[in-house]
Amino acid sequence: PAAGATASVVTIIQQRLTALAPICLEVIDDSAGTLGMPVRRVGGHYRLLIVSDAFAELARLARHRLVHAALDDLMTIRIHALSIQALTPAEYSAMSSMTLPEHTRFTALL
Repeated sequence: PAAGATASVVTIIQQRLTALAPICLEVIDDSAGTLGMPVRRVGGHYRLLIVSDAFAELARLARHRLVHAALDDLMTIRIHALSIQALTPAEYSAMSSMTLPEHTRFTALL
């Protein structure tokens, strides 16, 4: 996707996920890393870290369903792949206290 289109998708993702009242929300566009792949897809590749009390007492699948419901039509039109890390504040706090380098923290609990 063009840079402007990518930025707008990230912005739309952020706006739609405000419904889950996140205390931390990171959206990373990984689309550039997929440029060598065959172009038989629609939408970009994104990684998402969202921390919210809305995920308390929910299993991982239920958390992902909440995120997918918030993004709804983007999942079929503008997003081809989405890696989701949905945590409660307590889980995020425990993860943040780990001594992993910053670039590996995101994927450590996938």
